[in-house]
Amino acid sequence: MKKRIVFAALCLILLIATVPVFAQKSQLGNATIKAMFIAMDAQDQHWLMLNRGAQQAAAKAKIFYTMQAPFNKVDTSQQINIMEDAITGKYDIILVAPQLATSMIPTINKARAAGIKVIVVDSPLPAGSAYDAFIGTDNGAAARTAADTLAKAIGAKGKVAIVNAQAGAGTTMIRENEFKAQIAAKYPNITIVGTQYSDGDVARAQNIAQDFMQANPDLAAIYACNEGSTVGVGNAVKQAGKAGKLVVVGWDKSTNSQALILEGVVLAVMVQNPSAMGSKGIDAGLAILSGKTPKKDDDSGCTVGTKSNITKL
Repeated sequence: MKKRIVFAALCLILLIATVPVFAQKSQLGNATIKAMFIAMDAQDQHWLMLNRGAQQAAAKAKIFYTMQAPFNKVDTSQQINIMEDAITGKYDIILVAPQLATSMIPTINKARAAGIKVIVVDSPLPAGSAYDAFIGTDNGAAARTAADTLAKAIGAKGKVAIVNAQAGAGTTMIRENEFKAQIAAKYPNITIVGTQYSDGDVARAQNIAQDFMQANPDLAAIYACNEGSTVGVGNAVKQAGKAGKLVVVGWDKSTNSQALILEGVVLAVMVQNPSAMGSKGIDAGLAILSGKTPKKDDDSGCTVGTKSNITKL
């Protein structure tokens, strides 16, 4: 029954998200401008906030807008199919957060060849890839800040585990690799005992964190690389009675991650600005359509969210 309710809720989210904001003449001329946001999945609040920002920008410009998403972070084929449908549907602007950047590149190239303006949001493509603009967090800088935050909290020594989302995703791999590099460069007395991938699933992340704690009774901290992983790790630490004893630093503000911070279970999360990613993405697409040249790579910002400021971010 519980699974059925969750599935129904996800379907409702997608139904709400895909309702067009406007389907009338745009500010750019007589033709109706059509924009679509293709999210990484329909699970995280992060994507719904990005969608909200894009919706608001589309409403302001009076253009047709819709959101589509696979049900999970590892269904790259479904994400590609959604983009193929957008190409067939002759959309003018596509905002896309690629699940697996290398797999999406051929379809992104096909969209651009069809004259569609492709704005990559949140998760960057590999160096040298073709796109019209990128809007997102400087994940490398934020991951290094996360490493510094975690290291300070554990006195720059001890064992640390990493719970990431999906292996191979541009964003989360940067968050993992830059965190590891910062620890290696600055904190020789910190040992990373391992990395496991949860695909951003809360229950799976919780199980992984439990396994890490059982295998390492003296574990000092866990670093989680996305919203679902952060909430899952937080739940595991809370259930184990280690809140305030085992440090958790993660990513993304959501209702659940904020609650864990306020309870003292999670120390900090890297708070992105998904609403700005959405609005800037639509604005960039419209600017290109009107002959302007927006910033090619636009940092949407990131803040360390803790108990002292999380409710204000």
